[in-house]
Amino acid sequence: MASVGIKDIRKAYGSTEVIHGINVEILDGEFVTLVGPSGCGKSTLLRMIAGLEEITSGEIRIGERVVNDVPPKERDIAMVFQNYALYPHMTVADNMAFSLKLKRAPKAEIAARVDKAAGILGLRSLLARYPRQLSGGQRQRVAMGRAIVRDPQVFLFDEPLSNLDAKLRVAMRAEIKDLHQRLGTTTVYVTHDQIEAMTMADKIVVLHDGHVEQIGAPLELYDRPANLFVAGFIGSPAMNVLKGRISGAGGRPAFKAENGVEMPLASAPGASEGKPAAYGFRPEHLRLVQDGVPAEVVVVEPTGSETQVMLKLGGSDIVAVFRDRIAARPGEIIKIAPDLANVHLFDAESGERLAA
Repeated sequence: MASVGIKDIRKAYGSTEVIHGINVEILDGEFVTLVGPSGCGKSTLLRMIAGLEEITSGEIRIGERVVNDVPPKERDIAMVFQNYALYPHMTVADNMAFSLKLKRAPKAEIAARVDKAAGILGLRSLLARYPRQLSGGQRQRVAMGRAIVRDPQVFLFDEPLSNLDAKLRVAMRAEIKDLHQRLGTTTVYVTHDQIEAMTMADKIVVLHDGHVEQIGAPLELYDRPANLFVAGFIGSPAMNVLKGRISGAGGRPAFKAENGVEMPLASAPGASEGKPAAYGFRPEHLRLVQDGVPAEVVVVEPTGSETQVMLKLGGSDIVAVFRDRIAARPGEIIKIAPDLANVHLFDAESGERLAA
């Protein structure tokens, strides 16, 4: 196992820079997820760690060794791809053993490592099968088994669950997390799915247009997003955001939205009277109260454990999630209020979080 250091990494294709001076420290044994929308640079960064993309400038370190000019096969990493990349003419056992055979490892060592990995992943009964005889989830486990037998310092996963159906993705998320807990190998995992990032990672790196927007533990990003991009990207349904101005008239802090609605504030930043801002609150932090702000019910979606309600708040579309079942119908007016301890303010121009 080893730490991974990413220092001022830049990547350019000709005059077009796509990675802009990224700095990330990944601790020994840590599970770190690189997450962001398509085109944000997460897969490019992973490929630079693997040595599959050249670095324009900066430094990548695995353990104590700078690996900028080290070939991929000598970096002591193992990569699991989205498309499995299994050899169709080889059995499961041969696919898992392939890298060790290339290294001319002793047959006894190869057999022992394949058996150990197969035991961890529940593949022992499938070792004689070919990839065409396996389900998607089984093929992904074989791809992970091929990585495990190498006993690398670092695992790299590039959107490995994208080709699986929703139910199987949930199961495989749990399997990968359990695998990490048992092996303790440093893992860097790329995904565009923020649910995968939240449920699997020790630390999340949120990327956008080649920049790091925020780094932190999953709940840290969820509870205190650094800016509007993170607030909107992390969480499902996304955070509700209203644009307007901070008001302190009468000595009582409030937020006056552009749609005419006045929303409560527990406190406001100093010298912020009339300051343009964005007011954010998560759907589950809304509650029904008699003296709340009136909102029109548009759609009610009961899911069993909770009820998701689409609302019109002064002409703006928002979403509320209630744990209790409610009898509201489309067109009805309900009164809501956010939990003031979970209200977020952001600068209207920069999108950065404002400290109250």
